[in-house]
Amino acid sequence: MEYKRVNQNINNIVNEQVRKLESIFPSAVKDGEVDFEALREELGEFQEVDNEKYELTWAGKKNAKKIAQEDVFGRTLKFIPEDSKNADTTENLYIEGDNLEVLKLLRQNYYGAIKMIYIDPPYNTGNDFVYNDSFAVSQEESDIAEGNMDEFGVRFSANAKTSNRYHASWLNMMYSRLKISRDLLTEDGVLFVSIDDNEQENLRICCDEIFGIQNFVAQLIWERAYAPKNDAKFVSNSHDYVLMYVKNIDMFTIGRLPRTEEANARYKNPDNDPRGVWKPSDLSVKTYNAACDYPITTPSGRVIEPPAGRCWSLSKKAFLERLQDNRIYFGSDGNSVPCMKRFLTELKYDGMAPTSIMPYKEVGHSQEGAKEVTALMKAGVFDGPKPVRLIMRLLTLANLAGDSLVLDFFSGSGTTAQALLQFNLEKKSNCKFIVTQIPELTVDNGTANKAGYKNICEIGKERIRRAGDKIKSEHPDTEIDIGFKVFRTADTNIKWNSLMDMGQLDIEQMKTTPDLADFMPNAKDVDIVYELMLRQRNVALSETLEQLSDIGDRTYLYASSYLVCLETEISEELVSKLAELNPLPVKFIFRDSAFRDDIALKDETFRRLRALIEKNSGTNSTSYTVEFI
Repeated sequence: MEYKRVNQNINNIVNEQVRKLESIFPSAVKDGEVDFEALREELGEFQEVDNEKYELTWAGKKNAKKIAQEDVFGRTLKFIPEDSKNADTTENLYIEGDNLEVLKLLRQNYYGAIKMIYIDPPYNTGNDFVYNDSFAVSQEESDIAEGNMDEFGVRFSANAKTSNRYHASWLNMMYSRLKISRDLLTEDGVLFVSIDDNEQENLRICCDEIFGIQNFVAQLIWERAYAPKNDAKFVSNSHDYVLMYVKNIDMFTIGRLPRTEEANARYKNPDNDPRGVWKPSDLSVKTYNAACDYPITTPSGRVIEPPAGRCWSLSKKAFLERLQDNRIYFGSDGNSVPCMKRFLTELKYDGMAPTSIMPYKEVGHSQEGAKEVTALMKAGVFDGPKPVRLIMRLLTLANLAGDSLVLDFFSGSGTTAQALLQFNLEKKSNCKFIVTQIPELTVDNGTANKAGYKNICEIGKERIRRAGDKIKSEHPDTEIDIGFKVFRTADTNIKWNSLMDMGQLDIEQMKTTPDLADFMPNAKDVDIVYELMLRQRNVALSETLEQLSDIGDRTYLYASSYLVCLETEISEELVSKLAELNPLPVKFIFRDSAFRDDIALKDETFRRLRALIEKNSGTNSTSYTVEFI
């Protein structure tokens, strides 16, 4: 009998893309393979004229695409309870590790689940950055790609070099991460990327390719400096950018900003209209319509024609109706050019439409971000943090629902996490964060290092702890989630290449050290369970993990739905207890080695368990499965 095994692979991106393509163009996929000629015909290209097309390319781009599609083998996420806060109840996550690896490990669990992604990647200032992924392009590779040298090393010209190597390594680092991050977004999800002048142009073209140019929303301009630099060589650069892309422009609705006192002050009530304050609106328009070209007589008897080249925005009938309803105003003297009243109480939207300019007075500046960290941490332990108000503005624009997920995979000092805690407090929402950061070492003898923070992750975790505690101390009645579970990238706990399949299982060894048949030395049960959960679709790592001590010493229930039995021996009594669970788990996972070499017992147990499952599930349409490791 064939038994289903837990799949070692976490991602199979290529096959998924082929299936998506087949659902749109069935004729272009034949026996699981893409017929590119048929695909071109489906797209209306019956003859390829040339190979030139509009795109951004650089040395190493193909490899970056390839890496984005590769699975991550032999790695997992290890739960770190001692660094976590409120681990038993929180739904927030802090993950330490290289974010490319983390994104791949999370892809199965959070596919299409993230409402908003914000990242503040290392700006390409010409200095080395930590995230290189061996993507650095050699001098020779770059020369060939730029057309300065052929594959045999013959240089074509002595012209000055372009800046390809300067940009290529950075773009290679970003491309694969952005490619995977798109899969994590909900259909109405949104991506924000902070960037400066060095790469904003390249990043935008890169995002156009990954997200689709039609899904570009805005290039927001953030006024990051409140005063000019007098020592600037040419122009004092006082701004950065935030690129804004969505997964599907037809599904996205932008959040509107709260009305300001300044905006409300534009509304007056000079004629004491009982409907309240209003502001004037021009009654004329540029588009000419003969039906709207008529003279208007003021209450004082003055005849007014539309301005030259324009006409009124209302037909004469519509104008007279609004005049009767006291919605036309001729000035305090009753003799001025008429305008329409726009009442504040009759606004179509509750809030204000955002603009592409984000002034520091509204969203904070760089110095504000630095002061926030210093005040909370009692020292300046991080350079260049974004201000909390800036991230809160982006959270508002993302139009988060009550329990939306927010991801930041360049989390740095943890500004996004702190901003989301503050956002939840003010909006009375229950949004959750997933933040990840590579444990980059702090500078020896630097402020952070002297303060006891050996890497950036230590800074980020401590900042989130203090930010949450501050909110609780100032608002003791709030019930927002200020905790977080910490995970760290680590080597696998499971011997995925089964020794049983290779005929190398030592039965005698199993009697003394049975765990060595399936697991790495010193592997902990909780880490094994989490590693198995990374291979399930749509199962959050923030879910509860319960040990079923009334069933066995090593039997666990995850998210009230996934039963993981790590017992070294399976008995009929244990199987009966499992099948009687209510509600019934959707999946049961057993160890192959727990059945020893008794195939008959395994067959009998499997059949009996499936029969009990079918009996207990009744007419339930849920798909129940049994798998083995």
